[in-house]
Amino acid sequence: MAGSELTNIKSPRVKAARRLTKRAFRDRDRSFLAEGPQAVREALELGGVVTELFATAEAELRHAEIVAAAAAAGVPLHRASGEVMAELAQTVTPQGLLAVCRFVHVPLDTAVTADARLVAVLAHVRDPGNAGTVLRTADAAGADAVVFTDASVDPYNGKCVRASAGSLFHLPVVTGTPVTQAVRRLKDSGLRVLAADGAGTRTLDDVDLSGPTAWIFGNEAWGLPEEILREADEVVRVPIYGRAESLNLATAAAVCLYASARSQRTRPLDG
Repeated sequence: MAGSELTNIKSPRVKAARRLTKRAFRDRDRSFLAEGPQAVREALELGGVVTELFATAEAELRHAEIVAAAAAAGVPLHRASGEVMAELAQTVTPQGLLAVCRFVHVPLDTAVTADARLVAVLAHVRDPGNAGTVLRTADAAGADAVVFTDASVDPYNGKCVRASAGSLFHLPVVTGTPVTQAVRRLKDSGLRVLAADGAGTRTLDDVDLSGPTAWIFGNEAWGLPEEILREADEVVRVPIYGRAESLNLATAAAVCLYASARSQRTRPLDG
């Protein structure tokens, strides 16, 4: 049960949580913030991840099952005033629940094994909203892992965590790996490495995606550097049938990942 309500935004407990909005403190404490009932619920279901839970009195009543799950897991509950929650939250309209979580990423060798069939790699992706959306899409497409390379955004960035809609807690996530190291591991594990880029000479329509595949997605503005394109087994572009110049990163990633997922699951019809 929660003790007295936290009302002072300058209290040590609030300040300790608030500093996790900055990457340097996240890396130092190996902790991050998960905001909102969906993210908190998924984090609790993973087990051993949530170390503290902040909740307004209203949220305690509205999401009693989440609060009960936290209590059952031995997670300390801090009742927070609206002012304190507004200080901790990174959204305009906080939903009243916020968890402090331990880092959940795993080593590359643990995430990418010979059993992997579909992996997404984010190379030089800087926008946290896009990165979180790709992570969510990869989860929905049944991917085995998502790799954030060392030049990409921090997956524990608040906007990235929110955009992942809980998927950060669903599948193995790798962080801080150089692209060349990731590609080497993917190939050694039997995956065909495809770079998604508008400069590709072949399109999704022309490529067999039924085998184990890893997709590399690049920067929102300038795509993938030449050295990464050379590392890939093939450079593939999403076909544009209409007059649009291009697709944004998250949409292109969704098209590519679902094309692979569908090809890997399609079975010939009995004739």
